Amino acid sequence: MTYFKSRLFLNYIWSYLFILLIPLVCLTVFVYRNAVDNLRSEIEQSRLAQLTQAKIIVDGRMKELGEIASRISYDKRLTAYRVHDPIYAGEAIAALDQYKATSSIIGELYLYFHGDDRIYSSKGLNDYEVFAENVRFRQWDKDALFRDLNGVRYPTMRPADSVSKPNGLQETMLAYLNPITPNNPNPHGTVMYLIKESELTSLIDSTLGNYKGLTYILDNRGRPLVDNRQGEALTGAEAKSLFDTLTPGISARDLNGKAHSIVSIRSETNGWTYVTVMPSAQFFSSVLHVRSFVIMLFAIVVAAGAAIALLLARAQYRPISSLVAFAAAKTAADRPAASGAPASRNELDRIRSALQDYSSRIDLQEPFARNHFLSLLLKHGHARSLAPELQEAFGLSFDRARHFVIAAGWEESGELGRAERQEMAELLAQLEFPELNAEGYGVELSQLDQFGLMIGFDPVAGTEEFEQVRRIVEAVRSTMLEALDFIPVVGVGTCYAGPDQLNQSFIEACSAFELRVSSGSGTVTYFEKLSYPSEQAVWIPSNTLMKLAQSLKQGNDDIAAQMIRDAFRSLQASGLSALLTRCMCLDVLNTILKTASELGHHRLLQDVSPNMLYGKSTDELERGLLDLAARLCRLVEQSNRKEEQTVIDRIAAHLDLRYADASLSLEAVAFEFGISPSHLSRSFKEKTGLNFVQYVWQRRLEQVMRELATTCNPLKDIIQKVGYVDAPNFIRKFKKETGYTPGQYRKQFAAAGAAEAAADLEEA
Repeated sequence: MTYFKSRLFLNYIWSYLFILLIPLVCLTVFVYRNAVDNLRSEIEQSRLAQLTQAKIIVDGRMKELGEIASRISYDKRLTAYRVHDPIYAGEAIAALDQYKATSSIIGELYLYFHGDDRIYSSKGLNDYEVFAENVRFRQWDKDALFRDLNGVRYPTMRPADSVSKPNGLQETMLAYLNPITPNNPNPHGTVMYLIKESELTSLIDSTLGNYKGLTYILDNRGRPLVDNRQGEALTGAEAKSLFDTLTPGISARDLNGKAHSIVSIRSETNGWTYVTVMPSAQFFSSVLHVRSFVIMLFAIVVAAGAAIALLLARAQYRPISSLVAFAAAKTAADRPAASGAPASRNELDRIRSALQDYSSRIDLQEPFARNHFLSLLLKHGHARSLAPELQEAFGLSFDRARHFVIAAGWEESGELGRAERQEMAELLAQLEFPELNAEGYGVELSQLDQFGLMIGFDPVAGTEEFEQVRRIVEAVRSTMLEALDFIPVVGVGTCYAGPDQLNQSFIEACSAFELRVSSGSGTVTYFEKLSYPSEQAVWIPSNTLMKLAQSLKQGNDDIAAQMIRDAFRSLQASGLSALLTRCMCLDVLNTILKTASELGHHRLLQDVSPNMLYGKSTDELERGLLDLAARLCRLVEQSNRKEEQTVIDRIAAHLDLRYADASLSLEAVAFEFGISPSHLSRSFKEKTGLNFVQYVWQRRLEQVMRELATTCNPLKDIIQKVGYVDAPNFIRKFKKETGYTPGQYRKQFAAAGAAEAAADLEEA
């Protein structure tokens, strides 16, 4: 039963239940929806057929009324002169009564001759004023009625209107006006039929059957002639929207926030449209037997599936229980109990959270870690001694036959903007030149205006080594020109047989870059072309002294010591006398002292005593110069660290002021302070113990905690105030750091503050 205490185990049970239930749910939904859709289709088709039948009947009745008007126009008993003749007036009224009896939908029939002040009906002759007083329409005043009786030119149906009778009763009726003689452009009279609305609605009510809904008859201009409601009614806006966009056929629409099924058909005879509108929800009530079957099937499958899921979950959980315990232990180690952070929802969440944290850190730091790795390689060499796994992780390979280093940069740090510099860093990260059998890896140097590029290549048959190097350098320059329209100043170090001497080639490249003849863009300086040993080989080669000076400037004691030893070995091999050899060694001493002076370490000059030059053997002199160079390198390193610490302190102070700036980024700050982003990332972590992002986050977190504790400002405003634009992500990180949501933190602090205030009052 201890398994049930694990949320992971419960998740497994639910997972297997879902696996069993999903096919059933899909099948059930399919069957249920299919039944509802079929029923809906049958009902709609039935309504369409019934609505068509109602249309035929109504069209037939309207046609009958038109035929009656035609017969009236040709009936001699109803001519104007006979109707006005007192002798034949009774005969005319009897004729109208006979015509009225021929159609069951006629409520009353009136005959009116244009310009007459009287109107005739089956019940007798009336003065028009008396008629208008006895038959009053709510929305059709007597003046409008008089104009319509005299001006109608084609059969016109008036929408249903409330009609008041002399006896005080009111009925809803339609007025149907037919000019006589029909189809005559100049009719002499009008036959008006009054039709009860119920006579027409009863014809189409059968289309609804047992369902509730709305029925309409619209005239050829889209106006509702008949409006019959069973149940809900549409608002004026919904009805207008429906009528304006109505198309014949079957359709579905949302009206009053509910789904409705709409069936409409248009009459070709008079242009009228017959419409029924029914709420779709009514169809679902007709499939209750399907719903009962679904519920019963669900109960059976869930009961059986729960037992199967329990067995499968136990079998699945048992092998990973040890992994769960390991993940819990790692989580506890990474997040101390003092942090107050609550445990994750289940074991897999803790594992996933740990992996996501590690992955995000790796993704964030990988470019800077790669740059740091290459920077160490440029400074110390020994590429072959590095772990192959680390090289593979960074996508690096040093299996070429020859290697050298290029130092590229530009004269003014403002020549390239931040975006262009970032683009250059991405461009130089990895270069390949298959036609030259070469590949290269770029590294950002600490100076904002310089890049290092480690090149490895295999010799091409029939091509001299220097010529191949020159072609590779030109290919690099062409690549930068095509990408950024920029030609750098380039210093090129000497080629070496293996990657372990890349640090020496780097020193040479920096020397070539520094000692270039021309200061213009596009200058290329090759270290091996700067100077050559004399033919007598009795002087220390100038390129050795240049490498010594450059290694001292960079504080590289390894290269400096190697250059001093190489100088002494060459002098000892020359066979010169001890005195002359000692004199030659002054070049090494002068180089060390000159470099110290250029770097501002004048105190080192005072430490040089005559005993270093006289009264000692050559070996002792060599050891003295090595010690002097080592001391200078240590001073350079100390100066660099002090200067670097000063810059980092300035940057930290800068971040303390600008942490609320949402646009704050590592690249922007590095560009502002004139150092490379990778160097800033590495140095900032070394000096402060936090990387750049973590430092900014801590400042923002501290400010939010202060705001929550001391103000009542809305959380969204506080988060935006500290420069964080993603509020949900901030809340998740806040809870991860503190163990509380911002709201919980504010309540807890308020409760603690209230308790402290109460304690102070008691003591008082």
